[in-house]
This record gives sequence, C-alpha cells and structure tokens, in this order.
Amino acid sequence: MSAGQHTERFAPSPTGLLHLGHAYSAMLCHDRAREVDGAFLLRMEDLDTSRVRAEYHDAIEEDLNWLGITWDGAVLRQSERTGAYEDALTKLSARGLTYPCTCSRRDISEAVRAPNEGEPVFGPDGIVYPGTCRDGTADGDAPAAIRLNMAAAIDTTGGDPGLRCLAVTETGETGHPAMIDSDTLLNGTGDIVLRRRDGAAAYHLAVVVDDDFQGATHVTRGTDLAPAVPVQRLLQHLLGLRAPVYHHHRLIRDEAGKRLAKRHDALSIRELRRQGVTPEQIRARLGL
Repeated sequence: MSAGQHTERFAPSPTGLLHLGHAYSAMLCHDRAREVDGAFLLRMEDLDTSRVRAEYHDAIEEDLNWLGITWDGAVLRQSERTGAYEDALTKLSARGLTYPCTCSRRDISEAVRAPNEGEPVFGPDGIVYPGTCRDGTADGDAPAAIRLNMAAAIDTTGGDPGLRCLAVTETGETGHPAMIDSDTLLNGTGDIVLRRRDGAAAYHLAVVVDDDFQGATHVTRGTDLAPAVPVQRLLQHLLGLRAPVYHHHRLIRDEAGKRLAKRHDALSIRELRRQGVTPEQIRARLGL
C-alpha cells in the first residue's frame, strides 16, 4: 500500500459463519476505506486450530462478496505467519520482558479466588493473571505459555510519564483518546499471554504484528475490544511498530439485548441469504 494511504482491515476468525455483527463491522470498515479511495484488506485470524474449519474460510469470503465487499490483494492467514510472531517474541524475550507460565485456567481461577484475595479482577482477556510464575517457578516439564512481564515492560517506557507519551488516537462512541497508565496495565490487564501453551501466538501479539505488516492505518472494530487498546499500543511501542487510528463501533444485539455471537445461526448471513434477504435490506437493518 502507498505511504499515507487510508488502509482498513477486517479480521474475522473462521470458527463459524458471519452474522449481522460481523456484517456491520465489515461494511463499516469497507465504507470508510472506499469513501476516501483507500484500501480494504482481509485477514483470517485462524490460529485457534481446534475450532477453525476450511468451510468457514470459504463461507466468509463468499458472504462478504455477496454483501458487496471486495478486498485488495490476497487474503492474509495468520496460520502462515508463525515465523513473524516468533521473531517478535524473540525480541521481547531478549530484553527480559517475558517469562514461561505453566498455569492452567483452573490454576489461575483457584489462585485469584483463594481466601483473602477478594473478588477476581477481569481484564480484556478474562481474569487478570496473579503472577504465579513470574518469579521463575514454572514447572519446567510442563507445556508453558509465554507471558509479558507487564511491570518490566512499563519500566522500559519510563513508567507513567512514558506511557502517557505513547500517542493513541481513538475515535468512535466516546470520541475520547484511549487512556494508557500503569494502573490500567498492571492491575486491569496484567501479564498477558503472548504465546499459548499449544505454541500458537496469542491474540494481542499477532494482531499488532499483522496490523503493522499489512500497513493498517485505521482499525475499525467493536466496543468490546476497546479495552485492548492500551496493551496493544504498549506492544507496538516495545516492538517499534506503527500505531493505527482506532475506531470502536456499537455492538449489534439480538432482540433480548445480548451481543451477537456465532451461536446465533438464525442471524447468520448464510441463513438470511437463504431466507431471501438482500444486502440492501441488511444495510437498512443495520442503519448503514
């Protein structure tokens, strides 16, 4: 993509069919890019090999085309980008910013719910990790995830003053910049996983590496991902990657007010197509 070109990306996970929420995000991204003669890119976030299916890859592309969405260049698949994620992880590890962790989800849940620990704190990835393996006590014989030492990472920026210098632009529902401070990262996010125990790159690492690789200047996604901005901006700083402008849009909900998920087969684009609904009717329903 040419320097300075407005570039949006849509990055679904091929673990199910597209639903109305996906359609809203994709069409919003596509519209924003095309309105300024920019680029629209498609990326498949297919690292969850236990849930990814080839038929979902095909269905997503077919449904997007049916919606009138076209993309520039080849589809990027994260499953083909393992080397790039390992390179990024090696850079962070060489600076002493990572450590192995053998805790299971059950271990973490039990640790944070132990007597005198109070109520667990939830961050963008669920329960905030209590730091059990941070002191090097991980079981050397067990499969290990690799975590970011958040305190050490913050220290490299100069603490709160350094974090506040990390330029973050965010537009959307609030119109306010994303806040980045040490309390949010230490206590509200914690030592995030960078590589899972199965060896696959975790979401935050993969997404910042790929946004930079694809030259994404703008990232349009749901408000549920707004809490991820501070940690992703920190990773961009640590790895010397470009930071896009973030736009977080409203979530599409069902009649009960619940956010749509892939279990909502009745609201999948494939089912709506079967019922004879047109792309124009979908746009009208979504207010586009």
